[in-house]
Amino acid sequence: MGKVYLVGAGPGASDLLTLRAAEILKRAELVFHDSLVHPQTLALAARARKILVGKRSGRHSTAQSFINKRLVDAARKHAVVVRLKGGDPLLFGRAQEEIDALRRAGIDFEIVPGVTAATAAGAELGVSLTRRGLARHVAFVTPRAGQGERKNDWAASVLAADTAVIYMGAGLAEEISTELIARGKPKATPLALVESATLPGRRILRGTLADLPALALGTGGGPAVVLLGEVLRAASAEPVLAEKIEAILKRA
Repeated sequence: MGKVYLVGAGPGASDLLTLRAAEILKRAELVFHDSLVHPQTLALAARARKILVGKRSGRHSTAQSFINKRLVDAARKHAVVVRLKGGDPLLFGRAQEEIDALRRAGIDFEIVPGVTAATAAGAELGVSLTRRGLARHVAFVTPRAGQGERKNDWAASVLAADTAVIYMGAGLAEEISTELIARGKPKATPLALVESATLPGRRILRGTLADLPALALGTGGGPAVVLLGEVLRAASAEPVLAEKIEAILKRA
């Protein structure tokens, strides 16, 4: 009986993979990977057979039950099986369904964390998602809910948080903006939309909550997250403040 590794591939750039993840990929015999995993990351699994089981919003996707079965079957034939997920496996990656399937089948598994899109986007912006005296809690949410799932009140979490990161939200920009404003979030709340974080084709679009639908039209179809909160305003204001202070000191 083999072992299944649920590995985080990170937000895009292959050099953000953890050392443990890279070592496991080199030993892998079979890799089931998401659509957005970087080719250089997949290239580390030189010995492995690679099987695409990706899910993209609005496109044909591999059924989760089928993925679960393939992982169990693979572990009965191969020593090292990798389920390679974009970002971190435990954030919006449906990892728990795979974990439950492996446990039911008695298959040994290990989870290898990865850099998630939220922190990668914050790094691209040069903005800390938390900040002393301003942002003490962060919400990671997605407005998307599968057919038959219970109601997803994602907006309540956004409204309660100092900083919010909305995954898979670019395609629902109009609904997100309308819902949050209708429930009391100020239209002028600073916002950034970060697409393809850490990759050469990254896009960073800045504005306010009211601007979100227009900003989303400027994306190119890559994976994007929406960041919302006063930390964005404070960070963007600081360089201006520093310039003003420097000018005052020179005049003095």
